[in-house]
Amino acid sequence: MLEFIKPVKPTQNAFIVRFNRIYRTEILDFYLFRTLHEVREITECWLNEYNSERPHKSLNNLTPEEYRLMAEKPEISKSAWN
Repeated sequence: MLEFIKPVKPTQNAFIVRFNRIYRTEILDFYLFRTLHEVREITECWLNEYNSERPHKSLNNLTPEEYRLMAEKPEISKSAWN
């Protein structure tokens, strides 16, 4: 059985609702598209920026790339075992 998110129910899936709101305000409301190809092209550029160059609140306002690099850094041990 498939379950669907009810309209205007962000408590059911806040991440998708937030993404849809951002996409709507930054892309769909901003551009007047003439072709489906144009929609796809602009969306692809926007997604690349959104997923790699844009700071995210959930990552302490770091870009995903900055967060990845920070997470890969080896931590310096402060224990007496050095």
